[in-house]
Amino acid sequence: MSPSHNGKTRIEHDLLGDFAVPADAYYGVQTARAIENFKISGVPLRLYPNFIKGLAMVKQAAARANYETGGFSKDILDAIDAACQEIIDGKLHDQFVLDVLQGGAGTSTNMNANEVIANRALELMGHEKGEYKIVDPHDHVNRSQSTNDSYPTSMHIGMALGNVEMIAEFNKLIEAFRRKGTEFGNIVKMGRTQLQDAVPMTLGQEFEAFAETLADEVRALETVQKVLCEISMGGTAIGTGLNAPKGYAEKCAQHLAKITGYPIKLARNLIEATQDTQAFVLYSSALKSLAIKLAKVGNDLRLLSSGPRCGLHEINLPATQPGSSIMPGKVNPVIPEVTNMVAYRVIGNDLVVTLSGEGGQLQLNAFEPVIAAVIFESQTLFVNAARTLRVHCVEGITANPEVCKHYLETSIGTVTALNPVIGYDKATELAAEALESGEGIIELVREKHILTDEQIDNILNPAALTGQGR
Repeated sequence: MSPSHNGKTRIEHDLLGDFAVPADAYYGVQTARAIENFKISGVPLRLYPNFIKGLAMVKQAAARANYETGGFSKDILDAIDAACQEIIDGKLHDQFVLDVLQGGAGTSTNMNANEVIANRALELMGHEKGEYKIVDPHDHVNRSQSTNDSYPTSMHIGMALGNVEMIAEFNKLIEAFRRKGTEFGNIVKMGRTQLQDAVPMTLGQEFEAFAETLADEVRALETVQKVLCEISMGGTAIGTGLNAPKGYAEKCAQHLAKITGYPIKLARNLIEATQDTQAFVLYSSALKSLAIKLAKVGNDLRLLSSGPRCGLHEINLPATQPGSSIMPGKVNPVIPEVTNMVAYRVIGNDLVVTLSGEGGQLQLNAFEPVIAAVIFESQTLFVNAARTLRVHCVEGITANPEVCKHYLETSIGTVTALNPVIGYDKATELAAEALESGEGIIELVREKHILTDEQIDNILNPAALTGQGR
């Protein structure tokens, strides 16, 4: 028996017999049994509100389609519709208490939604919870459906909702990097390849590149959103549409499009769509790609801020907390570090999706619950990480122009700009001499009268060196 806040229970009945359910719970017997069976991760469904909203949107669309195909009366539709809308608006999420990891291909989660919606609909009609002869979780809320079409469709919708949130948060982070690109636009520094001195650039160009690399991933997420909008509603158990009335599938898709505002469409082949997890595999791959890019940005921020005396120290990250319990004055790059941890977790989650997608058998994939768990976790982590990186790191980054200037003047990398004028061999000789003597390239060029001051100024001016003069 599930715990109750007040100790009172009501008795409900299912295939296995009678079972006590907390009297004040909106969920029912099948949810209560699943609570007992699946104590696995300790992560309840309520922590992923977009998934719950997706479930409610699917049930709302199904109810409207069922009414239009003669499935039940207007008063039942109105009650179910209103209960679903409350859940979409954020209410009753505390009633989704199941562990995200569960056997049964999502049946327990589907029934959790069916029972909560039915019992809230009963209340709205002036009845008591559990009076299922009036509004039943199966016969009304789950009418014309199977877990095998409504559960993955809810995943699609919930992930689409989460994707929109995630894109919005990353766009804010991208703009923060762009603002820093503008702020640092006149600071010339040395670029590096393979951690060795390369050729000059501006710090602004470096930060603009951070912005663009993330913007590329956002564009990919916007594109892959389309695969989440193809659904299998109306396929019921295996895609044959058993128990769904004629026209129901099309009407359900139309209503879901209206409810979500997304371009929802039915899959071409519902039997294939019922067993297929390609949308989740593709979407997870896009999340992995973003994770790789985000981790690279985190690595670069840590390198550029390393020091302060014995590292690159070209930028300063905001000091957010003391960095050591033993070393006084030490401040660590904790925000980029936690950002990388998020990236590594998302990359690991993608492997879970890959294995789960491969594990499907015949007409169904039983592992969709773990796919849901890890993708919704990845979305949540990304939203939080993007916000944290922007607010607690990027927006407060400052530059060390003198450090950048020192590296530029003492590096031999500027010799590359002389190749077109003095030739590669002569430039190589200068580089070797500069390394041996410790002098800068510009000093040697002047000493040896290889170029006039005017030529040096033209060739080695910041705009020319960083490509901004072209």
